[in-house]
Amino acid sequence: SVPFLIRLFPVLLTKFVFLNFLAFPFFVDLRRPELLLNNTISLYLPTEPGVTVGIWHTVPGSRGAEAQGKDQRWYEEALGDAHPVILYLHGNGGTR
Repeated sequence: SVPFLIRLFPVLLTKFVFLNFLAFPFFVDLRRPELLLNNTISLYLPTEPGVTVGIWHTVPGSRGAEAQGKDQRWYEEALGDAHPVILYLHGNGGTR
């Protein structure tokens, strides 16, 4: 019966393959990464009208002490120096 249902409703296949209706980890606010990871902030970049991309900016552990208590401006300036950074692109809600 599963192949028959997929043939009738092909959108079901996409929903179950990508699970984009499910937000994981549960009960975690991805807009506040500093609660999960040290030395991390969330930035939002508008890419086109109506579309915003969320970016987590995490500085390396070697700069952890320097990053304590800094604001978003410091993190933005840290993107321009020679130190490595990690960018984690995330979606809104249950999208990936």
